[in-house]
Amino acid sequence: MPFQTAEILASPSGASLSVRKAQAHGAPRGIVQINHGLAEHSARYARFAESLAGAGFHVYAHDHRGHGETRAPEAPRGMFSPRGGAEKVLADVAALNARIHADHPALPVVIFGHSMGGLITLGYVLKHPETVDAAAVWNANFSAGAAGRLARMILAAERMLLGSDVPSRTLPKVTFREWGRKIPDARTAFDWLSRDGKEVDAYIADPRCGWDASVAMWIDIFDFVFRGADDRNFGKVPRAMPFHLVGGEKDPATDNGRAVAALGRRLRAMGFTDVTKRIYPETRHESLNEINREAITQDFIAWLDRVVEQSPQNRQ
Repeated sequence: MPFQTAEILASPSGASLSVRKAQAHGAPRGIVQINHGLAEHSARYARFAESLAGAGFHVYAHDHRGHGETRAPEAPRGMFSPRGGAEKVLADVAALNARIHADHPALPVVIFGHSMGGLITLGYVLKHPETVDAAAVWNANFSAGAAGRLARMILAAERMLLGSDVPSRTLPKVTFREWGRKIPDARTAFDWLSRDGKEVDAYIADPRCGWDASVAMWIDIFDFVFRGADDRNFGKVPRAMPFHLVGGEKDPATDNGRAVAALGRRLRAMGFTDVTKRIYPETRHESLNEINREAITQDFIAWLDRVVEQSPQNRQ
């Protein structure tokens, strides 16, 4: 079955979630629930989903609020919600997770997220660790130091002066555009995503990608950053839960992978016993659209194989 929209799922948050599914080839061994990144959508994970399905995993993904084909009354493109969007995003992830468990109650569930999706994935694990068996947090930056605090102050001022529903004037300059300037001899402003020019061109040509997020959405994104940056929020998560962390050595969005490595060190310092970290050489932000994507995907499948061979009951 192709990775296509299979249903519109009503979330308790009020959103109508556009859900894509890929069926495992042969006997299913587990499930991967995908959370996509900022200013993109779940259809971009079709190649990854097909690889996972070929390895025996059902794959589910939905478009987040303000993205793709998902609709919510207070969530036009670029906004989760005028207020409290982070909690609504987590409610949507929980709604899909509940559907997954209803469809396949006996299979282990691995939650996966790229970039903003990695922020959301960790936020979900902190709140609902009993609903997943392992977590993959890729290309996500939980650096919540002085720069993060300054960003929050800027966004609070923009909300007061401009409103919540307009694009931030500042955050795109210090994120997407600044990351683009860090790529030597860049052909486009989005070369920071990948060394594969065809993938970059496809992103630029996709009207559902590359837009500027609203002030409210940026506020919610930093909500996820600060949640994941606070070790006190990890109390409910079993220390045996497997984590899979991926970064790129040339990814400006994660300080060339240093932010990913820092998360790995924090997890180990907190007592997590099963932390896998890979920083791929020369790799930029979108690992799944990079020129070494096949090797990265196969590494992930090998990790999934190990996770599902363990007891699926590592929820404590």
